[in-house]
Amino acid sequence: MMKQGNNDGTPMPVSLSTKLNRLSEMAKQFPQLRFRTLAHLINEESLTKAFHELNNDAAAGVDSVTAQEYRNGLPENLKDLHQRLRERRYRAQPLKRVYIDKADGRKRPLAIPVLEDKIVQKAVINTLNPIYEQDFLPCSYGYRPNRNAHQAVQALQKAITLGKVSYVLEADIERYFDLIVLRHLRDFLQKRIADKDILRIIGKWLHVGVIDDDRLLRTQQGVYQGSVISPLLANIYLHEVLDYWFKHTVKPRMRGEVTLIRYADDFVICFQYRSDAQFMQKALPIRFEEFGLKLNLKKTRLISFGRFEKENSEKQNRKPNTFNFLGFTFYCSTSRKGIFTVKSKTMSTRLHRALSTIGIWCRKNRHLSLYAQWRHLVAVLTGHYNYYGIRANYRSLKKFFQGV
Repeated sequence: MMKQGNNDGTPMPVSLSTKLNRLSEMAKQFPQLRFRTLAHLINEESLTKAFHELNNDAAAGVDSVTAQEYRNGLPENLKDLHQRLRERRYRAQPLKRVYIDKADGRKRPLAIPVLEDKIVQKAVINTLNPIYEQDFLPCSYGYRPNRNAHQAVQALQKAITLGKVSYVLEADIERYFDLIVLRHLRDFLQKRIADKDILRIIGKWLHVGVIDDDRLLRTQQGVYQGSVISPLLANIYLHEVLDYWFKHTVKPRMRGEVTLIRYADDFVICFQYRSDAQFMQKALPIRFEEFGLKLNLKKTRLISFGRFEKENSEKQNRKPNTFNFLGFTFYCSTSRKGIFTVKSKTMSTRLHRALSTIGIWCRKNRHLSLYAQWRHLVAVLTGHYNYYGIRANYRSLKKFFQGV
C-alpha cells in the first residue's frame, strides 16, 4: 500500500510500523476477522528488524552459522532469504538439541533453530503480535510486549490486598510445551489466521524435527522449547484453553469474586468462596485433559489465604499459609499503619540455589584475575537484583549480597 507524499507526486511507501498499526486496529475493530494477507509483511525491512532484535550471542543451530558471520553479508543474505520466502523455496532446518542443568540435577532439553529460522520466526511474531495483542486478556503477562513478571507479581498482590480473596489455587502444568496438541493449536491459529503461507511456514517449524546425538527425531505433539516462535504459540494455546474459558465460562458460574493471573504456563487463581475454589479444582483437570494437558497434582494445591489467614491459622494452631509464584513466596502481612497487605520475598530454594551456583563458580575460577572475578560477580548481582528487586524484599536481597 502506498500514500502520496513526495514532491514529484510519486507515491511514498508506507512504513512497516504503520502497516502493523493498521493490523492492530483491524484486529481490535473486528474480533472475528480472519487475516488472509499477511505474508507480504515478511519483507526485507521486517527481516532486517527481526535480525537486529535477536540475541547475537545466542547459540548457533545445526548449520553452526553465527550472527556475526551472517552479519558480514547481511543485506545480501536477507535479500536471498526474502526471495526464497516469496518463491516458497524457504526450507526450515531441524533444530539442535542441547541440555541445560536443572536445580534438581536433571537436564532440561532445549531445541535451538538455525539463525535464518530464528529471523523468520521473529518476523512472523512481529506480524502476529498486533493481532493477538487485541485478543489476549489482561490476566496474561508472559512473553508479551510491554508486559513482564514484575507486573504479574504486582497484579497478584493487588488482587489479594484489595479484593475479596480467601482462597488461592496454586497450579502447575506438567510438561506444558511437550503436551500441546498440534491439531488443536492449528484450529486456534485458524480462528485468526487465514493466510496459507503463514500457516504453512508455522507448520514447517512444528514438524521439522530435532537433531539429538546425530539422530533426527520428529514428534506429533508439542512445541520446541528454545524455538523463537514457541512462546507465542504457547500463549495462543493457553489463551484458548484457560484464559478465554475462565472469563466466559467459569466466572459467570462463580458465587463470588475470582481472579486469574497467568505468566506463560504458570498461573494462580484467587477465590472469595471455598465452594468456587473446589469447583475450579475439579473442573480444571477435566478442561485440560480435553486439550491434552495435565496438571501436576503434586505441585497443584488449594490453600486458605487472604486478610483472614492470620486469624484462621491462629485458630487452627498452624503457621500462616504461603504460596510461590514466579520465584517469589507470597505471604500475608500488615503495613506500618496496621492495614492488611500481601508481600513477596525470594523463594528460599531459589536463594540457596543462586548462592550455591556462585560458590561453585568461584571455586572453579580462582585462577582468574580479581578483576575478571569481580566483573562476573557484578553481572550476577545486577541480574539478581533486576529480577528480585521488588518492594519488601530487602531482607532476601541483603542475604544474597552478603552471601556473594
